[in-house]
Amino acid sequence: MSLAALYDIPVHKITGEGTSLADYRGKVLLIVNVASKCGLTPQYDALEKIYARFKNSGFVVCGFPANDFGAQEPGSNEDIQTFCRSTFGVDFPMFSKIAVTGPDTHPLYQSLIAAEPKATSPGREAFRENLNGFLQQHGATTNPEPGILWNFEKFLIDRNGKVAARFSPEVLPDDPAVVAAIESCLNS
Repeated sequence: MSLAALYDIPVHKITGEGTSLADYRGKVLLIVNVASKCGLTPQYDALEKIYARFKNSGFVVCGFPANDFGAQEPGSNEDIQTFCRSTFGVDFPMFSKIAVTGPDTHPLYQSLIAAEPKATSPGREAFRENLNGFLQQHGATTNPEPGILWNFEKFLIDRNGKVAARFSPEVLPDDPAVVAAIESCLNS
C-alpha cells in the first residue's frame, strides 16, 4: 500500500493540533506505537538516538502513544509529552494517544496493518509466548495476528510512501536489521 492514502488520514499532534503525515512526504518514517509504563519503554532512548543520527538525511520517527496493552499509557497527552522529554529527551514528533488494536483501531493503524500484516523478528514467537504468559497471569487475553502485538511495534515507510518493513516490539530501534533497513530506504 502506498503512503499516499496515509498522508490524508487525520491525526493530532501531542499538543492537540490537527494535522496529517503530509508534512513528511518524501521522508523515511519510522512509525511506532509507544507507551510510558512498559517494560519496553527504554526503547525511547534508542528511538531518539536513531532519530538524531538520521534526521538530517530525511528520517523521522513518529511516536503514537497507545494505552491498548496492559494500560501502560494511562496519562494525558501532556503527561506523556512531559515524561518523554524529561526522561528520554525526546525531540522526534509525538502525536496524540490513539487506539492501535481492537474495534477502535485508528485509521492510520488500520492502513499500516493492512499494508504489512506481519512483523519480522527472529524472536517473535518467543516474545509472543512470554507475552501470552504475562497476559494470562494478569487475566487478559492474548493478542491475535495480524494486529499489533504490543507496545513499540515499528513500521518503516520508505521515501516513495510504501511500507518497507514492520518490526516486532522486541526488536530494538538500533538493531542492525532496523538500521540497515533505514539506510536502505534513505539511499533509494
